[in-house]
Amino acid sequence: MSSSSVPAYLGDEDLTQETRDLISSLPKEKGWLVSEMYQYQGRWNTQALLQGILICQKRFEAKDSDIILVTNPKSGTTWLKALVFALLNRHKFPVSSSGNHPLLVTNPHLLVPFLEGVYYESPDSDFSGLPSPRLMNTHISHLSLPESVKSSSCKIVYCCRNPKDMFVSLWHFGKKLAPEETAAYPIEKAVEAFCEGKFIGGPFWDHILEYWYASRENPNKVLFVTYEDLKKQTGTEMKRIAEFLGCGFIEEEEVREIVKLCSFESLSNLEVNRHGKLPNGMETKTFFRKGEIGGWRDTLSESLAAEIDRTIEEKFHGSGLIFSS
Repeated sequence: MSSSSVPAYLGDEDLTQETRDLISSLPKEKGWLVSEMYQYQGRWNTQALLQGILICQKRFEAKDSDIILVTNPKSGTTWLKALVFALLNRHKFPVSSSGNHPLLVTNPHLLVPFLEGVYYESPDSDFSGLPSPRLMNTHISHLSLPESVKSSSCKIVYCCRNPKDMFVSLWHFGKKLAPEETAAYPIEKAVEAFCEGKFIGGPFWDHILEYWYASRENPNKVLFVTYEDLKKQTGTEMKRIAEFLGCGFIEEEEVREIVKLCSFESLSNLEVNRHGKLPNGMETKTFFRKGEIGGWRDTLSESLAAEIDRTIEEKFHGSGLIFSS
């Protein structure tokens, strides 16, 4: 990778011999943003993210009280982290006296650790020191979750986004992170790879459907929310999340304060999110673009949108899951 802003886990540095041995036997493809992706347990990942997933599967021990936020990349991850962090900590850090609230001075990604990213960068990481309930996030598919996550009573909140908006957000994210790489990769080719499932973390439909069916089979374990519902009725969805997590009764005023604190307008205009950097070198402003529903219309041609729509129709047919446009 030529761009210094690209996080280490999109690269191929510092791989263990165990990871190198494994990837030598895995199917591989030329990737967007990365030179090569490898298929493991049905998903395409960079070498580094694959190593993070392997270590997470091996070492992470879930507690019954844990809360794990799961998304596909660019599906509301930053916003969901902020909302749930503010919700869980509303007594410790009341939003009404928010002059010293952590979200005003710290990017949400530093407040809620990204499991496979942390494990790649620091394989010996220990999450036992996090305050209870421990709040973490991941992009790992349901199939590939650590066994302790599946067998424990920990809670999973999954946020799904319309795939066209998800793709466009990824596309622009990549252009910020690695302008040279994306300039040499036409959007038509990227849409084709996205629809074929040969994208980082893909196929996107398998990722979504696994958590969709898990939420229907075990609604006390997995809560499925959509980015679109969060945007349209943030307060209502917040209360739904709070009930699922057992947060107790929340005053309407508390809900309104959290929604305002965590709004795109509020977070994106904070100094820490306009000019800050994460430890891996990523600029925090790259996590804030428009946050709109239907923003794909500014980027996708009719034919490219139709290509993704055909994939959605084919892959989600009969699932009962319908995407807002």
